[in-house]
Amino acid sequence: MRETAAAIRFDESDADDLLRMPLPRLLQRARALADGHWGSTITFSPKVFLPVTNLCRNRCDYCAFRRSPGDPGEWTMSPDEITRTLARASELGCIEALLCLGDTPEIAFSSYRRLLASWGFESTAHYLRWAGDEALRHGLIAHTNAGILNEEELRLIRPVNASMGLMLESVSDRLCEPGQVHHRAPDKRPAVRIAMTERAGQLRIPFTSGLLVGIGETLQETVETITAIAELHRRFGHIQEVIVQNFRAHADTRAATAEEPSADHFLRVVALARCLLPAEISLQAPPNLLPCSLGELVAAGINDLGGISPMTPDYINPGHAWPHLGRLDAELGEMGRQLRARLPVYPRFISDTWLDEPVRSAIGRADTERWSGAVAPMQAHP
Repeated sequence: MRETAAAIRFDESDADDLLRMPLPRLLQRARALADGHWGSTITFSPKVFLPVTNLCRNRCDYCAFRRSPGDPGEWTMSPDEITRTLARASELGCIEALLCLGDTPEIAFSSYRRLLASWGFESTAHYLRWAGDEALRHGLIAHTNAGILNEEELRLIRPVNASMGLMLESVSDRLCEPGQVHHRAPDKRPAVRIAMTERAGQLRIPFTSGLLVGIGETLQETVETITAIAELHRRFGHIQEVIVQNFRAHADTRAATAEEPSADHFLRVVALARCLLPAEISLQAPPNLLPCSLGELVAAGINDLGGISPMTPDYINPGHAWPHLGRLDAELGEMGRQLRARLPVYPRFISDTWLDEPVRSAIGRADTERWSGAVAPMQAHP
C-alpha cells in the first residue's frame, strides 16, 4: 500500500532514524511526501537575472562571483543598464526580476558609496527600491537577494518585492574558523543570517532560504541547518521555499581543487530536507548544477527547479548554462511529470497581509501560461 504524506511526516526528532535509513528507502519516503503535497507538477520561475553589483565584503573560499574595486570583472549595473535589461526581459515575457548582489558592499568600499551617490542614491537599499519600482513599471515582479539587510532596509524595499531571499548555507560555526570556507566572510556567521531571516519573518516577507552542500559540513550539521530553517518557518510562517544547492568548484578560487559532493550524498541531503521541512515549503534544486540526473533529483523529493532565464546567465555559477526548457519538459514528461511556470511568490502569500498592492496588481497581470510545458523555445544564454 502506498504511504500517504500524513503517515510519513517527520520532524527533527526523527533525524537520527533518517540518517541511518538506506538511501533507496529515504528517497521513497521523501518522494511520497512531495507527491502528497505538490502532486506531479514541477515548477520553475521565468526570470531575468540582474547582478546589481558583484562587490562584496565577504571572501568565501568557493565564490567566483565576488569582486573588490579594481579587480578584473568588477561591475555595478547602472540605472540605464537595469532599465534596458528589464525592457528586454519584458519583451521576452520574463516574470521574475532577480536582483542579486554581494553582501554589504557599502560597508567595505567607499568608491561604491560614491558611485551610488553620483546616481542620486543614498544607499544600496534605496537603489534596490528604485530597481524594484522599475521592475514593476516594466511588468516584472522583483525577488531580491541582497545579503544581510537591517530592519530599516527591509522595510524600504518590501513594498516593491514579491519575495526576498538569503541562503542560510549552514548553521555550522565551525565553518567560520581559520582554514574553513567562511573564515573571511563576516556576513556568513550563522547567527547573523538567522537574525536576518527572523527580521524578514517579523515583517511578513515571503522568504527563500537554502543550504549549500559540500563546503565541509558534516551530515549532522546539515540536519541542524534544515531543522533551523524549519523552526524559523514554524515561528513566522514565511519560508516559501528552500534551495538545496551543491557546491561546484570554480577556477581561481581557494576551493578550486576541493572535492564536489557525490550524487548519493546530494540526493540524501535533498531527501532529508523534504522529510524534515514542513510540507508546504517548496523544495528546489538548480538544474544547471546537478551532480545527478534530473530523474534522480525528482525521485529525491524536489518540486521546483528555481529561476531559469531566457536571456541572462547564472552569474553566481559561470560556466553552468541554464538547461533548455524543451528538454526539461520532455524529460519530465517521460517521468509522468508536468513542467509549469510559476510566480516568484507562492499562492498562499498572495494577500494584503504579505504583499503590497502594486505587487499584487503585477501578479494579477503576470502571464505564466505562455511558459507552460515547452511552449517557449527558450535557449539559455551562452
